[in-house]
This record gives sequence, C-alpha cells and structure tokens, in this order.
Amino acid sequence: MNAERLSPFRFALRIAAAILLVTLGHTAPAGAQGFAGLGATAEGFATPQRGRPLVFPRDHGPHPEYRIEWWYLTSVLTGEDGRDYGIQWTLFRSALAPHEGAGWESPQLWLGHAALTTPDRHFVAERYGRGGIGQAGVTAEPFEAWIDDWHMTGTASPGADALSALSLAASGSGFSYDLRLKAEGPLVAQGEQGYSVKSAAGQASWYYSQPFYRVEGRIEVEGKSIAVTGKAWLDREWSSQPLAEDQTGWDWFSLMFDDGARLMGFRLRDGGEGYTSATWISPEGRPEPMPPGALQVTPGRAAEVTVRKIPVEWRVALPEKGLDVTVEAMNDRAWMDTSVPYWEGPIAIRGSHTGRGYLEMTGY
Repeated sequence: MNAERLSPFRFALRIAAAILLVTLGHTAPAGAQGFAGLGATAEGFATPQRGRPLVFPRDHGPHPEYRIEWWYLTSVLTGEDGRDYGIQWTLFRSALAPHEGAGWESPQLWLGHAALTTPDRHFVAERYGRGGIGQAGVTAEPFEAWIDDWHMTGTASPGADALSALSLAASGSGFSYDLRLKAEGPLVAQGEQGYSVKSAAGQASWYYSQPFYRVEGRIEVEGKSIAVTGKAWLDREWSSQPLAEDQTGWDWFSLMFDDGARLMGFRLRDGGEGYTSATWISPEGRPEPMPPGALQVTPGRAAEVTVRKIPVEWRVALPEKGLDVTVEAMNDRAWMDTSVPYWEGPIAIRGSHTGRGYLEMTGY
C-alpha cells in the first residue's frame, strides 16, 4: 500500500511495528540477543551502575534514558470450575533514542503481550503502540500502565506503595480477564539491591519484583465466564544492553512455594554451562541473593512445539536452601506466537518443595 494513502496514525503505527520487529530481533528468531532489544547497541543510553538506590514510586514509572524496559505480570489461578489457569500481562518499552520528545517526536515504542493458558489451550494477543500520543505508556504516581484498552492500574490506599494493589485487564481472540490484585508482602530487590548481573562479563539490569499478590476476579474463555482466585508475581526491569554476545537465550523461573517462600532464578545460555542467578525470598519478603552458579537447572522432558524441541520439565536445585524440585508445564504448548516468539506458561512444582509458578524460555 502507498504510504500517502494511509492516515498519519496508521502510517506511524506501521513504521513503529516495523521498527519494533527489527528492534526485537524478528530477523533472528533463533537467538535471544534481540529479544526486547537485549544485546543491541546501547550507544548514548544509560547503563546500570552499582550503588544507585531504587526509589519509589519513581522507579515504578518509565526510565527513558535506558533503551529497554518492561512491566511483566504472571499469575497462577484456580477457577470455580476446579481447573487451573495462568495469565500473563506484559508491557515492553523500547526507545529509538536516549532523549524525550513530544507527540509524534517521542522515540518511545511500546509492545503489549497478553496470554491466558488452560490445561489444553493457550490464547495469545499482541498490541503495538507509540509513545507521546496517549496510545500507550506508564505513569508512576498515580500508577497506570496501558496500551489501548489493556491496563494495569494502581488502586492502592493513600500512603501505601503504588503497586500494593492493582486492577488488571486485557483481552484477545477467545479470551479476556479482569482481575484485582493485593500485595501481601513487600517489594523485593533482585541481585545486589536491584543491580542484577546477567553475565560473567558484567552486563546488568535494574530489577525488582512484587511476588506476593493475592488475586481474585474473572476470566473469560471462549465465551464462558469463570470466577478465579490465585497468586501473581510482577517483575520490573530496565537496562540498555544486558546480554553478552555469546548468550543465545534464557530460562527464567518464578517459583511460589506452598510454605510462603519464593524463588526467582534464571539461566542465560551461552553454549556451555550458562550463567545462572537466583534470589531466595523468605515468606516475610527478605531477599537473599545467591552467588552465580548456586542455582542448578537441568532440562528434562522436551515437547515438540511449532517444530521446536522445548524443555517443558526441569530439575531446579539450590543446595544452600535444601531445594531440589521438578517443575513441569501445565500445558506443553504455551507458545507465544508473537513478533518475537517464546515459551511462557504456568508450572507445577514437586519434590523437596511444592507449589506453582511460571516459566519463560527464549531463544529456542
């Protein structure tokens, strides 16, 4: 189609979509270097430096001086029908330049992902947006993150942390959800007080979580409305170049144990043993960062998903905490068929600890 025949809005969106596909590495789906801009050039953008304290509510909002950022929420739910479900709500920000601009001059591009997983189905939706025109964005106080009619809205009481209570909504073909979340524990800084190292070479991001949400609300699956309750975990992360050149993808685990403890852990694959990092979180919310290599993750059973072999069962061990568990996908086919495809879905935990959680795998 001729660009002159498009409205400015649609023309800008197509440009934004094309840039996002490049920014997110669509031309190299087998690798993770381009996932959400990770590994791309950081020239002119800020990079994380040790010693900067996290400051709230400011850090709940965007950081345009950094190239990439996300607000990433996953939830494990049980329906009034007795079935288990999982949902994902993610808003990615990617900047074309390390400066701000008004209106159409804004360099901020936005991408939204929403998913709902059942034991036998996986529903996915994706939205693109431009910054500066109100279509998508985030404000720190009052907290609001949105893209079109998808929203993550703060509902906290005056004086409480802005992320301590949220309403969450999204919809796509065959699914929707409308949920209310209330935190029952504190925010948790990952890594060294929020400075999360991603490789032996020292690439890093700023990273914190709210892993203590209780959830209630309703989901809709192919026209059927279902009341649900459960738990949720929100991750906040921003950086400019967190991956090393030899890293091809990651396996990320958020584990919520029945005894109230939590574990965030990831492995960045590099063709060898990979780089692992983990934070053990006590039931009271006290984070204990583990040294690199302390977390042991070993893939087990694999499933063929869209002609890819994806490990959908893992052994996860953290000897220092007596943790030795197997985690297994609720639905092997929780494939995010989006601009940059990846696997994301709820998992069950059995072994030394029991519980539920979420697993994300990129670069397969």
